[in-house]
Amino acid sequence: MLIFNYPSKKELKASIGKRLIYQETSIFGPEYKDNGEFTGSNRPHITGQKREFYANVKMVDGKISKVS
Repeated sequence: MLIFNYPSKKELKASIGKRLIYQETSIFGPEYKDNGEFTGSNRPHITGQKREFYANVKMVDGKISKVS
């Protein structure tokens, strides 16, 4: 699961059309894909952001196209 470095899910949704700011967590290799879908979260104790949230993100050509 990726860690999204955004203060809230609302801020992540506001970033549609931009590149994703994230941290990799897997010891088995990169999870991020320029094209595809994945699930991630914000972990306040790691990112320093205030809110914890989970989101599904769809990427197209390296940019966020959908957040749910």
